[in-house]
Amino acid sequence: MLGGIDIPHESGLLGHSDADVLIHALCDALLGAVADGDIGLHFPDNDLTWKNVDSTILLGRVVARLTQAGWKILNTDATVVAEAPRLLPYLTAMRSRLAEVMGIDCSRVSVKAKTNEGMDSVGRREGISAMAVATVMRQLPSGQRLAERDDDADL
Repeated sequence: MLGGIDIPHESGLLGHSDADVLIHALCDALLGAVADGDIGLHFPDNDLTWKNVDSTILLGRVVARLTQAGWKILNTDATVVAEAPRLLPYLTAMRSRLAEVMGIDCSRVSVKAKTNEGMDSVGRREGISAMAVATVMRQLPSGQRLAERDDDADL
């Protein structure tokens, strides 16, 4: 599983959950954007609740957490680094699936794939990595102006 899509390959990823490194990177980016810890804090690998869980469930819970706290996802951008399998044929499906889980338009979800040109453990095909960033915006209650908020008074 990568980006919520089943990608056939002779090797798979190992992890406590389904090991979807792309979704895990997105979860960390979203949590980091609002200074709310990381995926390990909210879904620890010593908690059997999360054993073999579909990572789209984790992403859905992160999105719900942000929404409950008043945040809106503006954009996400992720890069997967892998020598194999070639991911280009799956990028559109990944973007669509991630957008669906996050409840945002696909045009606001970017997923790119790169290789490591044979360098390090990723280049030797011993694993893959993913990096992501997210932009979010605090949603104010209806009728409230930004200047009325104490924590935003310096803006």
